[in-house]
Amino acid sequence: MFSFVEIQCEIAAKAGMIIQRVVLNSRPGKNGVPVAENFRLEQSTIADTIQAGQVRVRTLYLSVDPYMRCRMNEDTGSDYLLPWQLSEVADGGGIGVVEESKHDNLAKGDFVTSFNWPWQTVAILDGSLLQKLVPQLVNGRLSYFLGAAGITGLTALLGIKEKGHVAVGANQTMVVSGAGGACGSLAGQIGRLEGCSRVVGIAGTDEKCSILVQEMGFDAAINYKKGDVAEQLRELCPGGVDVYFDNVGGDISDTVISQMNQNSHIILCGQISQYNKDVPYPPPLPPDIEKIQKERNITRERFLVLNYMDKQEASILQLCQWIQEGKLKVRETVVEGLANIGAAFQSMMNGGNIGKQIVSVSK
Repeated sequence: MFSFVEIQCEIAAKAGMIIQRVVLNSRPGKNGVPVAENFRLEQSTIADTIQAGQVRVRTLYLSVDPYMRCRMNEDTGSDYLLPWQLSEVADGGGIGVVEESKHDNLAKGDFVTSFNWPWQTVAILDGSLLQKLVPQLVNGRLSYFLGAAGITGLTALLGIKEKGHVAVGANQTMVVSGAGGACGSLAGQIGRLEGCSRVVGIAGTDEKCSILVQEMGFDAAINYKKGDVAEQLRELCPGGVDVYFDNVGGDISDTVISQMNQNSHIILCGQISQYNKDVPYPPPLPPDIEKIQKERNITRERFLVLNYMDKQEASILQLCQWIQEGKLKVRETVVEGLANIGAAFQSMMNGGNIGKQIVSVSK
């Protein structure tokens, strides 16, 4: 005698391969704070067979990132990001291994990545939309292709190169907010590698500040939750700030901008403090800070890494070389299991991660 559940599983198995996936369960609202319960783990099926040009992949790693907060809204406020749909599978940066291939350039056992990887354990994907990975470039640490050797590293490197105007020998001081996160922890190191003479990070815990200075070569780090940030910044940057890598926006950025030098530069990477608010991107500065920006001729242009994809290949190779040489230190916060991706996202949005937040789906 079979139970009802066993019969249902038997029917599902005949219809295709049973998988797990994570869908958008609810929207937090434009001014709401995202929680793990905004996502739902469910069982689904995929076809048993693949078509010409397709591959079946098993998911290894998924990335959760601040920009995804915008995708939880019905309107992302961006022309390059599509919103996630309710009860539909979410997607983002992912890495997997090919288990079956009907694509000419991909074979079983190849490691591949995509910026639009579905949040599910196994998927059938168009092989032409996947990028083949070379594990040796990152000393076998595949998940680095979602962070330091992926879109996060590209954002840090190209942001500094294209908007930072960093020059060797120019004695420039760089400040990085959100410095303990995926992009910020790389940006400070890259700023130094590109020629900054002093790099100061701003982060939210003593542990993060300690890691920035002791592991990642920052000259100093400020815990913005302790003491007077403006006063500490004046002490640590006596010559003012020449380059500001802005990951957070809000009050912290206003404080940094007020201490920036004439003809200095803001690399507008992210505004995580504003992502749960219904404001335009980039958010307008308060009138007194905007006055400082204009009077001191401080550049503050929106930076979108997707506009520089012609420089992707050379930049990724540069990042991989720095990783191999030990010049670029990489930190990850890894959560195990697809079922925990919602909790990982919530934690990352609240600053619970050090370095890149990764979800390990399978080994």
